[in-house]
Amino acid sequence: MRIGILSDTHDRLSMIAKAVDWCNDTNVDLVLHAGDYIAPFVIDALAGLRAPLVGVFGNNDGDRDLLLQKSRERKAIEIRGDFAEVTAGEVAIALLHGHQKELLASLVKRGGYAAVVHGHSHRPGIARQGSTIVVNPGAVSGYLTGRCTVALLETEGMKAELIDLR
Repeated sequence: MRIGILSDTHDRLSMIAKAVDWCNDTNVDLVLHAGDYIAPFVIDALAGLRAPLVGVFGNNDGDRDLLLQKSRERKAIEIRGDFAEVTAGEVAIALLHGHQKELLASLVKRGGYAAVVHGHSHRPGIARQGSTIVVNPGAVSGYLTGRCTVALLETEGMKAELIDLR
């Protein structure tokens, strides 16, 4: 299964459009969003995805009720709260924003998931700890670092790569 991973879109519609195009062009089977959509209108921008999206909230998501309402209007977009356990084929993935550092560290250390996906830092990275792959796609928005990035996780072989959208 091919999974597109997004985070920290921060209302930057032009880059969100590029991320949606990349996901569609790459023919991902699923999209994970690690939070910080910011405004509910971002859901409309993500509605162009051909694959279903599962997401969580970030620390900067203000109107969570309206974000949930807008996502419910879209059958293929689901925001699950602050944490989601996603099963992709037979692979268990933990999805969270990552601002709760102790929780993030514990999930990685315990090794209960094949993958832990998070954002928050805006710094893309892929690491392995034991049998767990940890993927931070960076930020679609490019704010803070100037890099607009996403990630691709392939569950067959548990391989991940970072993609620069510019």
